[in-house]
Amino acid sequence: MKALLVSILLGLGAGCFAQQTEKYPLGNYQELTDTKPHDSKETWMKMNAPAALSWGTTDMRYTKLNIPDVKKSTRIQLKAWKGERVNAQAVLWTRNDLNHVSVAVSDLKNGKSAIPSSAISTHFVRYVMTDEFGQGCGHRPNKAEWDSLIVADALDINKTLDVKACSTQPVWIKIWVPSDAKAGKYKGTLTVSGENLSPMKLQMEVEVLNRTLPEPKDWAFYLDLWQNPYAVARYYQVPLWSQAHFDAMRPIMKMLADAGQRTITASIMHKPWNGQTEDHFDSMITRIRKIDGTWEYDYAVFDKWVSFMMDEIGIDDMICCYTMIPWALRFDYYDQATNRIQFVEAKPGDKAYTEYWGTFLKDFADHLRKKGWFEKTAISMDERPMEAMREAIKVIKQADPEFKITLAGNYHAEIQEDLHYLCIPFGQKFPDDVLAARKSKGQISTYYTCCVEPFPNLFTFSDPAEAAWTAIHAVADNYEGYLRWAVNSWTADPLRDSRFRTWPAGDTYSIYPGPRSSIRFERLVEGIQDCEKIRILRKELESEKAAGKLKRLNEEVGKFKFDNISGSKPSASTMVNRLEEILNSL
Repeated sequence: MKALLVSILLGLGAGCFAQQTEKYPLGNYQELTDTKPHDSKETWMKMNAPAALSWGTTDMRYTKLNIPDVKKSTRIQLKAWKGERVNAQAVLWTRNDLNHVSVAVSDLKNGKSAIPSSAISTHFVRYVMTDEFGQGCGHRPNKAEWDSLIVADALDINKTLDVKACSTQPVWIKIWVPSDAKAGKYKGTLTVSGENLSPMKLQMEVEVLNRTLPEPKDWAFYLDLWQNPYAVARYYQVPLWSQAHFDAMRPIMKMLADAGQRTITASIMHKPWNGQTEDHFDSMITRIRKIDGTWEYDYAVFDKWVSFMMDEIGIDDMICCYTMIPWALRFDYYDQATNRIQFVEAKPGDKAYTEYWGTFLKDFADHLRKKGWFEKTAISMDERPMEAMREAIKVIKQADPEFKITLAGNYHAEIQEDLHYLCIPFGQKFPDDVLAARKSKGQISTYYTCCVEPFPNLFTFSDPAEAAWTAIHAVADNYEGYLRWAVNSWTADPLRDSRFRTWPAGDTYSIYPGPRSSIRFERLVEGIQDCEKIRILRKELESEKAAGKLKRLNEEVGKFKFDNISGSKPSASTMVNRLEEILNSL
């Protein structure tokens, strides 16, 4: 019976999907029009040449219809550790239409050694509609009420692009230095050309330092970006949990693994967040109440999702199962007696709540142990009241006292000892002794940002360096890492419009369909790499008793503490650039 039910549910899901249309582009697409004031045609016609190319800075989102404010430069010099990813941004601007523009990069050579061009990727930076912070959290039913404009963010996967007259086209360059590269200076060339554009060249130099960054899977930083498989099925127009669905998710989730992602997001009930995203989360576990009143559970989808993330993607530190305390206290199950989906409406502490969850958790624990996943699995909640958490914790411990429990929400001294993993909002603090005790027990303590914080954040209108700042802050305030509630909960038209009906634009995702990375995502990875450098250098300097250098490093990192932020918004780019200079010079 349960196999038939799962088959029916999957079949219904498949019927909801159609062939891809222009509504869901994956390849070429047309950006939305920027209606903001911009440089006139007369201003553009004053250019000394039909087109210009220069190195820019990764700290800028260059506007599309204005001549970029750059000091023309044809050479860039970067520094990197072995195994590190470094970014650069070039800027092309033109007074004429340019057709089929493409970008090529040579090997970067150092004598007989080389960083191969295969370790370097180039991406046209595409423009997406954004809005403003406003009041932060809260419904935005009328987009016209918010100041909207297009901004540079998505890193395209298309290798050629037509560039319209009187416009600016940034190009993002990512270099992943091989871990076995020889220390030294590597030089090469970036070339931009087109059907009606003579090749234009920029010189690149990467100085590889004699230090090595570990592989992302070995980073100490605890990164927890929540995944939404349901958004992928909708956008790619494929049946849920089909092979086509997993094929579509594979490169997206691999990007997460390469960023050091540590957790798998699993939904164990219908609409754990009350459908707050464009694509709500369904339960990955089917609950069946049999005619005799006993319960049966089908873990087919859960097992398939977790196995995929662990075995194919390599993300296997923790399975975070959401949630026992949803926004709407309404819990689904399939009822054999009525042959339909029914709901239990109960709050933590109610007898019906205890029966529904207690029975399930006992069976779930047994299933997880058989799979060898119990030690990696946690029952997870987010932003729930302390009393509700206390009641849920009782049910969990009664079902199996060895279950791990996690919370992303306010700090509560009364329950923190019960939480293997506790993530608190930016600006809240763990008492120093509590943080030390949690570390000694192997408990995980991190922080998160969401729609509340104007700074730091990962909105599409946020300064690019804020993403790096966000990661560095975790180390500065002695946290293990950082959580953000959504990495791919895409809007209705994510490639063109990052605005959402509820929060500031970009709040729901930082990886685009394609998959396409973003300026925000790449700068976040940059900050995480900085955190790893800090960890490595602290250990090295302590062992060498290099007190002066260690003090200099710690003082610079300390500037990223919450208590050291002044009332005004700090300059993230200034702070990040200064710290990175030190990290690459010690």
